[in-house]
Amino acid sequence: MAVIKMQWLVIGVVLTLLAGCGGSGDEEQATLGRDYTTTRSADEGSDTSSGSEGQASTATQPLEVTVEASMELRSDRRIIVVGQTNLPVSSNISVMVERELSSVRWRERTQVGEDGRFQVGPLGPGSGLPDGGYRIRVELMESSIQPENVRQRIGLQGENLAGDLVEQSRHGLGQVINYSRRFMIGAEPRRTQDQVEVLAVPDT
Repeated sequence: MAVIKMQWLVIGVVLTLLAGCGGSGDEEQATLGRDYTTTRSADEGSDTSSGSEGQASTATQPLEVTVEASMELRSDRRIIVVGQTNLPVSSNISVMVERELSSVRWRERTQVGEDGRFQVGPLGPGSGLPDGGYRIRVELMESSIQPENVRQRIGLQGENLAGDLVEQSRHGLGQVINYSRRFMIGAEPRRTQDQVEVLAVPDT
């Protein structure tokens, strides 16, 4: 009898130990599950919030571009062009003078200065510009050939450019700026009825 009682006692101890271990494991698993769910939810909310803030901070406002240019006819009948713009500093621009009668063009490239000013010239043939009608054009080159600071402001395809001067690049490389102004040289063209600036040849 003593041996039987001892066997039952041993069995009881073993069952108690097994029951205790099983309950501890379930509690640990349940606790880990709750912690994981709570932590994951908080992290997802944080990621969403930071992503929204990042998008808002990097949004670029449209640049309503302005350009103004004036011409000076030198005594050798060649043109100096001086302009002002709100394009970013170091923007690569092209300034061109075109004769309306023959479509002959004289072009020079330059960059926008620290104060938004630019100047090119003298433009025209060595013999001087003959009397007649002309058109001056100021063009912002495609974003792909602009300095990094300019690309960041106007966009990789010039998509941040806005205003009446904006047009699509002839080469399909995004948006560019094209400013034009008509003027005339000499005394004879003064008879025109057009609203056009007339440049008189300076006295030599």
